[in-house]
Amino acid sequence: MCCDRRPHRCSDHRGVSLVTHSKSQIKELLEAHDLHLRRDLGQNFMADANTARRIAALAEVTSTDNVLEIGPGLGSLTLALHEYRPRIVAIEYDRGMVTALRDVVPDDDNISVIEADAMQVDWHAVVKTDDWVLVANLPYNIATPLVCDLLDDVPQISRMLILVQDEAANRFVASEGSKQYGAVSIKVAHYAHAKKVAHIPRTVFMPQPNVESALVDIRRRDTLAEVNVDTMFSLVKTAFGQRRKMLRRSLSTAVDAEQFASAHIDSQRRPETLSLDEWYALTKAVSA
Repeated sequence: MCCDRRPHRCSDHRGVSLVTHSKSQIKELLEAHDLHLRRDLGQNFMADANTARRIAALAEVTSTDNVLEIGPGLGSLTLALHEYRPRIVAIEYDRGMVTALRDVVPDDDNISVIEADAMQVDWHAVVKTDDWVLVANLPYNIATPLVCDLLDDVPQISRMLILVQDEAANRFVASEGSKQYGAVSIKVAHYAHAKKVAHIPRTVFMPQPNVESALVDIRRRDTLAEVNVDTMFSLVKTAFGQRRKMLRRSLSTAVDAEQFASAHIDSQRRPETLSLDEWYALTKAVSA
C-alpha cells in the first residue's frame, strides 16, 4: 500500500485549474500519461460535471468530515467533493491512474491518494477514527462484495453514497417478496437503512457502459438486533442458494420442524418471502 499525501495540481491546455473532467479532458489526461482504459477493472470514468457535483452535494459532507473514495480513477468525483473541503482518502488500484490522479488533485494536505486493492486493504489502518463517509463511483466488478465486506468489518464507515450498476442497487434496497431480494438485501438491511436516491444515465460515463447506474444511500443503524450474525447469514446463504425450494428442503440439515415452529415460520415458504424480523426469529430458534 503506497500513500502520497501531497499530490500536484494540473491544468488543462489553457492553464485553467481543473474542477471536474469533461470527456475531452479525460482523453487528454489518458494521452498525457500514456494510459489505456482497463475493462478488467471496470473502469468507466464520470465525464459530466453536473453529475459529479450532484453526487458531491447529495453526500452532505463538510469540512469536518472524513471521506473515503474507492476507485477515483482520474478524479472527477474527487475534485467535486474537494469543493466542500472534507478530508479525502482516495484508494486506487491502477498504478497508472494513481500517478495521473496525483497530478490532478490539488496540492492539499486534506487529500491522500493510496495505491491499493480495495478488496485487500487493511481498513483499520486507513480509517482509524469513527464516522467516515464512503462516497464513490464503485467499479462494477467489486461493488457488491466490497459493500458487504465494509458492512461486516468496518463499522467506522457510518454512511455510504455509492454509484453502482442499477441491478446491484436494486439488490441493496430490495424488500421481501421481490425478485431482487436475496442474501445481499438481508445483509444490508441488518446493518443499515438503504435507499436509491438517483438514477444516473450511462451517457455520463466514458466509455459508456452497457447498463444503467443508480446512486444508493446506505446509513448504518444506531443499534443492531441481538442475533448471532454468523448463524443468520449462514442460514440465509444456504436458503438463497436454493431459492426455488421450500425452506424445509433447503434448510433440512440446519433447521428442524420444532425450530420452524418455535420461530412461527411455515417451513413450506420460500426464502424470499421471509422478512428481516423473521430471519431474526429463525436464527434465534436455531441458536437456542
